[in-house]
Amino acid sequence: MSSHTHPDPPLTPGSPPIAGLLLAAGGGRRLGGRPKALLPYRGRPLVENAVRVLREAGCDPVHVVLGASAAEVRERADLTGCVIVDNPEWAEGMGSSLRVGLASLAGTGARAALVSLVDQPGIGPAAVARVRAAYRSPTSLVAAAYGGERGHPVLFGADRWADVAATATGDKGARVHLARHAEELMLVECADIAEAFDIDTPPDLARLL
Repeated sequence: MSSHTHPDPPLTPGSPPIAGLLLAAGGGRRLGGRPKALLPYRGRPLVENAVRVLREAGCDPVHVVLGASAAEVRERADLTGCVIVDNPEWAEGMGSSLRVGLASLAGTGARAALVSLVDQPGIGPAAVARVRAAYRSPTSLVAAAYGGERGHPVLFGADRWADVAATATGDKGARVHLARHAEELMLVECADIAEAFDIDTPPDLARLL
């Protein structure tokens, strides 16, 4: 596992397309069943902020995986220009959303998927762009780090998608793939420009104010 504290300059226009893959299907079980995508943030649904962050970081296309209250999210959130992917098995955990999200990128021409979570508003465009800039090839495996600890977002080169999907079960997400390929993982330190907290429990909601 290599660290990468001072990344190269952002990729230039015309560089290989890096897709943004936003996992926004969670039902907010520990929040009393409030879908995370619809939590209010700066007057709008939280999912809109997450989409904006990916776009401003240069990700294109942006695919959004919905699950809990998907119809309501479509109705209330402005997801114009995004590819919306429904995950009927969202309750199985993050792994199912990662699988359907990666499958939706087939044929897009994207060389990598930059995976982010809807409930981490402390991670802004600067951190996402820093991870994106570390892309080198379709075998790239890159993750943001906070004080040396791996976090999100995570970039998976297209050559890795099949294995990531095959090992993404339950709430493990991509952890199996990341563990198996730890020596190939590049960590990009982002603690200087982002905070990697999650909105999981009622006390966490104060962070959205």
